[in-house]
Amino acid sequence: MDKKTGIILGVIAAAFLLIIGISLFSTERINYDQYEPVAVYDAMYENGNTADYIDGDPDAPIKIYEYGDYQCDACAPMNPYINELVEEYKGKVAVVFRTTIMSYHQNGVAAAAAANAAYRQGFWKEYKDLLFSNLNEWFYSNAQARQVQFEEYFVKASDGKGDLAKFREDMKSKDVQRKIDFDEAMAQKVGVNFTPNIYVEDKMIDQRNKTTDEFLKEIRAEIDRRLKELEDSEKAEKK
Repeated sequence: MDKKTGIILGVIAAAFLLIIGISLFSTERINYDQYEPVAVYDAMYENGNTADYIDGDPDAPIKIYEYGDYQCDACAPMNPYINELVEEYKGKVAVVFRTTIMSYHQNGVAAAAAANAAYRQGFWKEYKDLLFSNLNEWFYSNAQARQVQFEEYFVKASDGKGDLAKFREDMKSKDVQRKIDFDEAMAQKVGVNFTPNIYVEDKMIDQRNKTTDEFLKEIRAEIDRRLKELEDSEKAEKK
């Protein structure tokens, strides 16, 4: 090997090592092993400094864990019924919503980022409901039209009081991506492969091959069973 060839190979090798080094330090790998799906998490680094999205009383004794995709055309019609359950069991049941995005939903990630950005200003519930109720409007939107629509929903969800510039910046933030990744990690732990995927605590309530009424009846039965267990346990402790 002549001197010139050696120098060229050395430069190539150095460049290759530099690329590997950049890749290793720029690609974030978070270990989610310590986190269990049947738990409610406060803001921390691993979830993008974003606490779980909760509809209802955070101290409610029964939690429904909903794994949903904002672009899911089965989640959208189910959303009002889930909202009604929170009201029906007010103070006793709360819904923990975690995003899991189906690969074939081209607007799913952007919608999750928008909902997360709305959460950061205190408007997640209102924004979530608007995304679902207007699904047909943005389902097939391209990126430019979609952004305009998502911003319009934010203005409406916040009743014009939100910071639109901050909303735009938050949608692109690393914390928002970490929250999406954290939710997906929890979904993978329970084996979610369709949405909406509903758990009453650790029990999955499968809606497949059921009418909406049958599905809701099964959810209520599981909630009532668990509330009865808690009531009986409290009575036994007082004796």
